[in-house]
Amino acid sequence: MQRKQMKSSKIKKIIKLILFITVAAVVLVTGLNVYIILKTKDKIVNVSDLDEIDSDCILVLGAGVRDDGSPSHMLEDRLLTGIDIYENGKCDVLLMSGDHGREEYDEVNCMKDFAVEKGIPSDDIFMDHAGFSTYDSLYRAKYVFGAEKVIIVTQKYHLYRALYIADALGLEAVGVSADLRTYFGQSMRETREIAARIKDFGMTILQPESKYLGEPISLDDSGDVTNG
Repeated sequence: MQRKQMKSSKIKKIIKLILFITVAAVVLVTGLNVYIILKTKDKIVNVSDLDEIDSDCILVLGAGVRDDGSPSHMLEDRLLTGIDIYENGKCDVLLMSGDHGREEYDEVNCMKDFAVEKGIPSDDIFMDHAGFSTYDSLYRAKYVFGAEKVIIVTQKYHLYRALYIADALGLEAVGVSADLRTYFGQSMRETREIAARIKDFGMTILQPESKYLGEPISLDDSGDVTNG
């Protein structure tokens, strides 16, 4: 009887410990997400608010490309928003940052081709072929392309994290939301974003180098130096 009571007591302690760890994890995850959102939400602006903001480039963050090489709806809206900022004279340099880690999958050339087709001069469009993650894109914008002030373009749910990373890396940044429509599967993306914010919160503490750096590229040069 005593042995059964001891076993029951141990089980209760284990259950309590598991519950404590679960609650602590939920509080931590929720707290960090709220912190990142509150810290960056005032840096999300409209195109009309950019009149008084000086910037080195419009950083358009990559997203999915279809099998035929055309941009997904989400990426198309980021490109249209970046082009709108450019055409309104807010900044004359576009930096397209995305995944071009495989020959058969190429976000950045898709992005540049789209902008050129919309009438943007090729000289004004730089490509970051190694923007494999949001952290990489911001890190390389600073340490490869020499940017100090950036206008970040992506959907709002993603902007909070991008702006937080920029701030942690010492970049002066504002963000413009590219939410031009409703996106299929958005609830799943926003759920994944909760974990992504936690991951990049850790990245901003450690601040590792981007996996690929290479020679510095000046945004004062022609964007065609990044063609390929």
